[in-house]
Amino acid sequence: MVKSTSLRYGPTAQFFHWCTAILVLVAFVYGPGGPEQRVYSSVHDFDRRLHETLGLCVFALTAIRLLWRTIDTRPKTPSVSRWMDLMATVVQSLLYLLLVALPLTAVAGAWLEGHPLTLVAGVEIPPLIAVSHDAGATLASVHKLLGDAIMWLAGLHALAALFHHAVLKDDVLITMLPRWFPGARARAGR
Repeated sequence: MVKSTSLRYGPTAQFFHWCTAILVLVAFVYGPGGPEQRVYSSVHDFDRRLHETLGLCVFALTAIRLLWRTIDTRPKTPSVSRWMDLMATVVQSLLYLLLVALPLTAVAGAWLEGHPLTLVAGVEIPPLIAVSHDAGATLASVHKLLGDAIMWLAGLHALAALFHHAVLKDDVLITMLPRWFPGARARAGR
């Protein structure tokens, strides 16, 4: 069974969730950051190529994940206060927005600065838009802010899942854990 049920997310949804989380974290860690001269220096070539490759993977995975959500069911959510339900919706929506905006601002910023998109496999995609260095530098700054924002929001998302598990003692966290994970069958459907 690949689809989700009313009790838990299916393996496909879990794969998308955890794979996205890992890719975003690794991309954040390997983001060269700093001024343009540092980012595009030969010293940071591998880090930049890995960061850009992971960013494109996140973008593609997010597009597939959003398509999957249109045909997949979602587990029944526990009864929580209205503000908690609203906050969960806002945080999840912002995470999806950031998963799309981050790669788009990175690619557009690089191309506007006149840099190709460089991938680990040695592939280089030259700028497909006219160079506007100032606009590119602005988008690069926006990209950095969005990168920090997604890490804070993902941390808040993780803390909320732990709060549900440890304090509210509901199945919110368990529904997203693979069945083989210790404790994943404790309360959720078997």
